[in-house]
Amino acid sequence: MAGRPLPWAHGEASVTIREAASADAEAVCRIYNQGIEDRVATLETEPRTPAERREWMAARGPRHPVLVAETDGAVTGWGSLNRFNPRPAYDHVVDLSVYVERAWRGRGVGRMVLEALVGRARKLGYHKMVLAAFPDNAAGMALYARLGFTRVGVYREQGLLDGRWVDVVVMERLL
Repeated sequence: MAGRPLPWAHGEASVTIREAASADAEAVCRIYNQGIEDRVATLETEPRTPAERREWMAARGPRHPVLVAETDGAVTGWGSLNRFNPRPAYDHVVDLSVYVERAWRGRGVGRMVLEALVGRARKLGYHKMVLAAFPDNAAGMALYARLGFTRVGVYREQGLLDGRWVDVVVMERLL
C-alpha cells in the first residue's frame, strides 16, 4: 500500500499503511495502552505488554490481519480485522479495531487505517464489517459515519469502567 502525503503542522509527513510485523509489537502495544489509559475506545482496563501483543499478532490468521500506519518511519496507528463470532454462519462478518497514537489523532491517520481495513475486508470476501464504539468518542463516531458505517443500536451499560457503567454504540457497514 503506497504512502500518501498527510498534512500536519510542520509541513507534510508521508504515511504508509502496511502489514504489521513482529518488530511493530512494541509500538502497537504503546498505542493500544494509550487507548486504554485515555478511556475513549476500549473497555479494556489492564495495560498490555509488547510480548503479549507480539503473541496476539502471531496467532492471527490471514483473514484477520493487523495493519500499521507508518509515518516517517514511526508507527503512528494500527488497525485489525477481528473474528466476530466463531460460528460458521458469521464467517463473512468481521469486527474491526483502530487505534491512533495520541499526537497523531485528528490528522487523518485513523481514516487511512480504516480505509485500508475496508479495502482488505473486501479483498478477503467479507460481506459486512461491524464495530462497537463509545458514544462520547465524537471523533471516532464521525469518522465511522464518514466512511459509511451506520448506527445499529446501543448496548446500554455494556461495561463497568472506572466505577461507572458505559454504553457502547454498535455500527455496521455492508461491503
